[in-house]
Amino acid sequence: MTAVQALLLPVEDDLYALPIDWVREVVAAPTVTRLVTAPSIVLGLFNLRGHIVALLDTAALLGIGRIATTAYAVVVNCPQGPAGLATTGFPVRGVLDMPVGESELPGTGGIYQMDERVAVSLDPASLLTPERVGGPEFRNDLAPISVG
Repeated sequence: MTAVQALLLPVEDDLYALPIDWVREVVAAPTVTRLVTAPSIVLGLFNLRGHIVALLDTAALLGIGRIATTAYAVVVNCPQGPAGLATTGFPVRGVLDMPVGESELPGTGGIYQMDERVAVSLDPASLLTPERVGGPEFRNDLAPISVG
């Protein structure tokens, strides 16, 4: 297996590894506008240089609870358009070498040793499907909206 470059996302006490080729950029403390009609997995929307982007609760996507406070949004390029994954700490770059185990969480792959911590690899193609994010009716709402 070839080593994979990843962005390590802190989500509460856990660490998740997102393949670097899915990452568009990292936004510090985005100003989020809540949507009362959005699926619970959507924390709200934020403005990214004139484009409105959905901010997703990474913990809820993984089925491990809810994120209390978003420190950073990692903007990923999805087939539906950009979306933000909420993190609770500063994401850092890392290298995934050989897995030490498999994760049973939906939308994840292997477990990797990262110094004294472990990171669970994310499979964005299965984690960020329209059905997981909020159902087929939400599909078009993930597309970016240009603002003036």
